[in-house]
Amino acid sequence: MRPRAWCGVLAAVALSATACGVGGGAKKADDAGAAAGARAGFPVSVGDCMGARTTFGAAPQRIVTSNAAALELLMWLGAGDKVVGTGFPPGKGVLPAQYADGAAKVPVLGKTVIPKEKLLGSGAELYIDSFSSMKNMGKAGDAPTAEEFEAAGIKHVFLKSTACASMAKAARTDLSGVEADIEELGKITGTSRRATELVEGMRKKTGEVRGALKDVPEDKRPTYFLFDFDAGTKQPMAVCNRQVANAVITQAGARNVFAGCDGDFKPVGWEDVVARNPDWIQLAVRNRGSQEADDKAFDEAAAFLKSFPATAGLPAVQEGRFLRIGSERTTIGGVRSADTVREIAHTLHPDRVK
Repeated sequence: MRPRAWCGVLAAVALSATACGVGGGAKKADDAGAAAGARAGFPVSVGDCMGARTTFGAAPQRIVTSNAAALELLMWLGAGDKVVGTGFPPGKGVLPAQYADGAAKVPVLGKTVIPKEKLLGSGAELYIDSFSSMKNMGKAGDAPTAEEFEAAGIKHVFLKSTACASMAKAARTDLSGVEADIEELGKITGTSRRATELVEGMRKKTGEVRGALKDVPEDKRPTYFLFDFDAGTKQPMAVCNRQVANAVITQAGARNVFAGCDGDFKPVGWEDVVARNPDWIQLAVRNRGSQEADDKAFDEAAAFLKSFPATAGLPAVQEGRFLRIGSERTTIGGVRSADTVREIAHTLHPDRVK
């Protein structure tokens, strides 16, 4: 570890007000920091999408999150008080009620992607990135380089279940990637015990769904199309088999109509959607900041499908087989991904999943 980085660790845990140096006080601080870190499970080393390692000697005390999903994860882990800024802030009613007040106090560094200057000047020790490598968001804004992050003293980690989705080597059909993100953040923030509890809770929920549907043959499960209304109606954006939404859909006992597409997202034609004739369509609108605005967006998405010549004749559209579930809850992994699995499963299999 470079001397500058070690100074940042010591400052973060407030072990010494003295800058790193050669004096006896600094050595004692070093020894105390190492002992405290070891007791808390540090050092911790994590990889990025390409496998490069980042090491933490102690839990970071100043964290910036790229969006509401990363912020919510820290709230669940009990590390929300360490967040000093976020991008894509949560709208009203987005987060669970118990975290709403805390999240509202987090400074908003960007209504969408955080501007590079604000991120680098935030004083953060850690930036948690939910989507840097996603094809449809990776070029939004001028993202800092690895060298710029290092110069600012900011360690950069990813929520791999979404940020690294396009690089996955196999289809994602369960929530293991999301669970791994939670466990990794738990290690980084010194909240591993809480992370374990959260993951166990998720596995219990998805396990119950899996058990309820165990005797439903694969070819008898309903087909499913996630309609990302906000990605544009001229050309639909398909959710492919590396995206976490494919795992949510699969775990819920459905068949993603674009599961044969390798990658995370891919533009397709309406003729492709019609040819697949999905049994169910999710109106996956992005959060508008209030329930009233969300409901209006859901209505607009349904109205489009009903009036658009290519889709108006689909049985799912004519019979109103729609699910009104937000895009973020399905396409960005988190603790509540298991709840989304159960909600979809209940809608599609009401006699089996209560």
